[in-house]
Amino acid sequence: MQLGIIIEPPMRSYALLLLLCLPCAVAQQQEVAQPPVPSAPSTQGDVPVEQYIRNGWASLTRSMTDCATVHDPKLAGASVVYLPHGYPIPSTVAALRTKCNVRVEHLPRAIGKEGDLMPSELKTPGLLYLPHRYVVPGGRFNEMYGWDSYFILLGLLSEGNELLARGIVENFFFEIENYGAILNANRTYYLTRSQPPFLARMVDEVYRTMNRRDPDAAKAWLEKAMPYLERDHALWLSDAHKAGDTGLARYFDLGSGPVPEMEDDSTYYVDVIKWLLAHPEVKTNYLTKAADGQACSSGASAVCAHTEYQGWRLTPAFYRSDRAMRESGFDVSFRFGPFSGSTENYAPVCLNALLYRYELDVAGLYTKLGDDAKAKQWTDAAEARKTAMNRYLWDARTGAFADYDFVHHRRSTYLYATAAYPLWAGLATRTQAASTMRQLRTLTHEGGLAMSNTISGMQWDAPFGWAPVNWIAVDGMSCYGYGTTMGRIAHGFMHSVRDNYERDGTIREKYNVVDPRKDVEVAAGYKSNVVGFGWTNAVYLKMNGLLFTGRSSDCASTIPARGTQQ
Repeated sequence: MQLGIIIEPPMRSYALLLLLCLPCAVAQQQEVAQPPVPSAPSTQGDVPVEQYIRNGWASLTRSMTDCATVHDPKLAGASVVYLPHGYPIPSTVAALRTKCNVRVEHLPRAIGKEGDLMPSELKTPGLLYLPHRYVVPGGRFNEMYGWDSYFILLGLLSEGNELLARGIVENFFFEIENYGAILNANRTYYLTRSQPPFLARMVDEVYRTMNRRDPDAAKAWLEKAMPYLERDHALWLSDAHKAGDTGLARYFDLGSGPVPEMEDDSTYYVDVIKWLLAHPEVKTNYLTKAADGQACSSGASAVCAHTEYQGWRLTPAFYRSDRAMRESGFDVSFRFGPFSGSTENYAPVCLNALLYRYELDVAGLYTKLGDDAKAKQWTDAAEARKTAMNRYLWDARTGAFADYDFVHHRRSTYLYATAAYPLWAGLATRTQAASTMRQLRTLTHEGGLAMSNTISGMQWDAPFGWAPVNWIAVDGMSCYGYGTTMGRIAHGFMHSVRDNYERDGTIREKYNVVDPRKDVEVAAGYKSNVVGFGWTNAVYLKMNGLLFTGRSSDCASTIPARGTQQ
């Protein structure tokens, strides 16, 4: 399908980065990881970037004792803190009424699962109470996010902050228990969707840290965690998240219509309509003039007031996929059609690779607890998912895993950086890994790994690179022995972070990795490049450690031995 967008050829200029990496020996046609020479720390004035990151954790930490925690930069209006139905009001929360001039209310009923309480049932959106401190990404993202928190947790543990990391995980237990699921973030308008599933990885990371200090306490904590892991995983097996009859999962949001959190960028949906009208050659089912296309009554909210242009509206199907895209975390790209308006139709590589690793992790944790029967159930579930992924997602023609459109029964041809996820999950055979690496070379640039080769103007496409996907890629590559490419990408992304830091003294949520010297310019959607930034801080630290050792300490146990074929 022609999208009417510019495709920029990948850059091949790696000379500077190659000078930074030690040569890696080659054995059996595989790269063997060797520790590159670490680069000297950069400074903004007299403050090294590492110290900026270390100082940043405090400024990004929130708790229910702080007025700054309640504020929502995305919405106008008064702040409200919601507690679970019937939950006693802690004194620290009660104090917010006078201290911060906020309302404190209870949710109208108990929530057992996602969708039991719809955000529209609450007159005023607000912050959902969490019992422990947590770290926010930064900027407009002033709440605890689902997948951001995994990468943030890695950074906290790398600096010895076990208490804060464990509190974040226990906040997710609280969300599952009281809000029905791990939420996109702890705001009421996120009650209908989750985010990419990393809880098993988080539990494993915290457990191993605790176990080094106090094995008995670690085991007791792990036993407490297991029911929450099972409940979190069950969300992705629910009917709403089934990718047809493939045995795989999809992203899906139980809500409808435009998302409230776009209030601070209220032109977005009109921008989508304008683009679709300007590109009639792109065939979609996203536009309508029918009255039933009206997703909400005019003036019902700041977002709803900006969902029509020259009589055209977006269809309910577009809004379902728009919401599903936001559950994926990749908002916005053209990966699943223009503005990812067909997300609900796909079984994505990223989600199913994460669930495969999740199932293996849970199996491993049950083994640590001595429950071999449970461990086998989860290993069998992982094997079943691997079989389905090889059937539907593996594209032997291109030599990479690809997203599968289960409605039209075809694999996507849109190369995306999430092709690296099967390496991180330990899912790929050696042969699959080798061909995947050849595909990923086209996304490798001076400043790191770009999300795609498609310049759509969206923040999750070229020329932009993001910390979480760059980390998953290099971590997976290191486990399969691709030390040279791992070092090139890690050095490149760290260079992007340092270069920006030296220019303006900040760390950002995303970077132009094709040309790190250029500012990030996004045409539609989230147009700002937020300062903070939780997962970038963490990934910088983790990459620095990986470059010293040359190999991840957390490789999946299923990675095949070198030289074998599966």
